[in-house]
Amino acid sequence: MSLHLRHETPGDAAAIDAVTVAAFRDAPHTQHTEQFIVRALRAAGQLSVSLVAEHDGVMVGHVAMSTVAISDGAKDWYGLGPVSVIPSHQGRGIGSQLVTQTLADLRERGAAGCVVLGEPGYYSRFGFRAEPQLNFPGVPPEYFQALPFGAALPRGNVSYHEAFSARA
Repeated sequence: MSLHLRHETPGDAAAIDAVTVAAFRDAPHTQHTEQFIVRALRAAGQLSVSLVAEHDGVMVGHVAMSTVAISDGAKDWYGLGPVSVIPSHQGRGIGSQLVTQTLADLRERGAAGCVVLGEPGYYSRFGFRAEPQLNFPGVPPEYFQALPFGAALPRGNVSYHEAFSARA
């Protein structure tokens, strides 16, 4: 399989929408708004990292990363997601490659850490784990996980950019 990861370019928006819709079409635990979230993050200039995966020149995956706010005032923390891989290419490690590269990009820019709202069994392989002192109200705590890049772990409630409320 010839897989190529690269940063989003201005002409990628429609293909990213299509990949995101396809990836979440049959997914449990979703409101099917992921493509709207990515669009709203892009429009607000809040896509800190936006990587696409291409297989033989066709886009098959995407990952978004944006800053988060933590109530204790901690800086340089990011939220991972959405992570999208079209169903015909799921289970081949493409999502893992996207996440790994995105986390490497964050480390290179000196980020303090990353949070994710997702399946613990999947995200624990990257070092994410539930941290009792970091909260995302309204979700079971085991599904909200953090990955600090240094020794310091903030304490408080985490909030994502308002783009995560996008519904259209």
